[in-house]
Amino acid sequence: MSTLRTVKELIQPQTVIEGAGVRLRRAFGPTIENPLDPFLLFDNFAFNDPVEGPIAGFPNHPHRGIETVTYMLSGSVRHRDSLGNTGVIGPGDVQWMTSGRGIMHEEMPRRDPDGEVFGFQLWVNLPAAEKMSAPRYQEIHAGTIPTLERDGALIRVIAGQVEDVKGPVAEIAARPLYLDVTLQPAAHFAHTLPETHTAAAYLFEGEAVFADTSVPSVSMAILSDGTRIEATASSHTSARFLLFAGAAFGEPIVPYGPFVMNTREEIRQALSDLRNGTFVS
Repeated sequence: MSTLRTVKELIQPQTVIEGAGVRLRRAFGPTIENPLDPFLLFDNFAFNDPVEGPIAGFPNHPHRGIETVTYMLSGSVRHRDSLGNTGVIGPGDVQWMTSGRGIMHEEMPRRDPDGEVFGFQLWVNLPAAEKMSAPRYQEIHAGTIPTLERDGALIRVIAGQVEDVKGPVAEIAARPLYLDVTLQPAAHFAHTLPETHTAAAYLFEGEAVFADTSVPSVSMAILSDGTRIEATASSHTSARFLLFAGAAFGEPIVPYGPFVMNTREEIRQALSDLRNGTFVS
């Protein structure tokens, strides 16, 4: 029997400063309660005012025990890491980084010719069995992300599957769904997924109704359990949102800055590894 997912919480992102003075809209961050298991953090970053001056970005820093997902819509991010990887992700590109047992990396945003940078970063937890796995990247270029068009909806499938269209991101423990959905005015979107997968939608353009709840622009809708998600754009404007869902691990977590482990001892070990120069093998 199909059950409709309703909006159980609306979150208005808060402005936070991270890295070397980067201003972000943060919808949620890591907490020991872990209410959105397996998702830990969601940031929307935008640098669209030239008076902000140069963008300092995120100088070299560590991660352990998580996956970071960066999705760009305008501007670019240059990255470099302790594995020797370097590159740039631009509009429509995705970088899915599995930090595993440890990686040091830097992320430096750059404006496009119009002076804009706009993108998102999602943190996804790793289960205990994979927290000390080898780090790896999946760098997905815009042209390889499949799209599906139907009844006024344009859907970019980054991870997971919609109808017979599969996203290019693979082999992720949380079995995630990650979609970029654009709806024309009054257009409707519906999708089925496992009943207990955690699911949320970040609406960043226009207005839309999820189930029976109106969701305003620049807000995160946390969805209830259920088998079906439905969204309809306002009749007078288009809407665009990111939809992500994944299987909860149901494990205790201890977040500490860029680390998310399962115990305090594992956090102490990460800090000790950093001090001793053994964090990156």
